[in-house]
Amino acid sequence: MTYFRPDWDSYFMMIAAVAATRGTCLRRKVGAVIVKDLQIISTGYNGAPKGVPHCSEVGCLREQLGIPSGERHEICRGSHAEINAIAQAAAVGTSTDGAVLYCTHEPCSFCTKAIINAGIKRIVFVYPYPDALAVQLRSEASMEVCQLSEDVFQEMDVALKAFLRQRA
Repeated sequence: MTYFRPDWDSYFMMIAAVAATRGTCLRRKVGAVIVKDLQIISTGYNGAPKGVPHCSEVGCLREQLGIPSGERHEICRGSHAEINAIAQAAAVGTSTDGAVLYCTHEPCSFCTKAIINAGIKRIVFVYPYPDALAVQLRSEASMEVCQLSEDVFQEMDVALKAFLRQRA
């Protein structure tokens, strides 16, 4: 039997992908995991704030108004996965200073500002997002950024299938 054990970046990105499945955005599912000292301290996915109806329940205002992806973020009832992961860590009193953020998609400029202020030092993502200001801000903050290949999700598929074939 073939044995597959993912490296740390792949492992945490796989968990971010699982978090994305909880997302309630009608346009894109995004997941995030914040890790410190190789320990998960928080997760997040894109969706409305606690107690507020999700777009999956009331519809997408941005879609109704014909707003293209990547524009006018303020006209959205949902919070991005990265912001939700940072807020979750804050809600339970967990410091993100010096942590790593794993996110299925490259953070936008709004999230990048919060990531920098949260003291996160490294971002790992798979899918790029066209936001020149976010790239500039991360560069000015000397943040380490790493883009993984989409192959990481194929590795996850192989690993999960091998896991499911196991017998106790």
